[in-house]
Amino acid sequence: MEQRLSLVTLGVADLSRARRFYEEVGWETGAAPEDDVVFFQTGGMIVALWDRARLADDSVVTDSGGWGGVTLAHNVRSPADVDAVLAEAERAGARIARHGAETFWGGYSGVFVDPDGHPWEVAHNPHWTIADDGSVRL
Repeated sequence: MEQRLSLVTLGVADLSRARRFYEEVGWETGAAPEDDVVFFQTGGMIVALWDRARLADDSVVTDSGGWGGVTLAHNVRSPADVDAVLAEAERAGARIARHGAETFWGGYSGVFVDPDGHPWEVAHNPHWTIADDGSVRL
């Protein structure tokens, strides 16, 4: 198996609400309004939104309704960008779980939680490089 992640699918309770949230933070999709899954091209990979019950059934797992042990991350080029993304997410309906602050590892980060409870860390890591296309390099 190649060392690559191609797609992350987020299980959502209300697809229209979830789509609206991600579009309000600036993401674009080619999905039609009646589509039952919404795909967003995010650099070299894809994030999808799909009905949570259907995703659990398709993945052959029992949905316990709790946090699934995964936090998504969005790396930015500066601490000011962290604060700007958190503010944008909050305006779109996210809950700010942790405001931007210096970290123990020498960076700056905060966390927002989308309307379906998916946590996103927004981070500036001065030890990583973000290319012009948004890809991150160790």
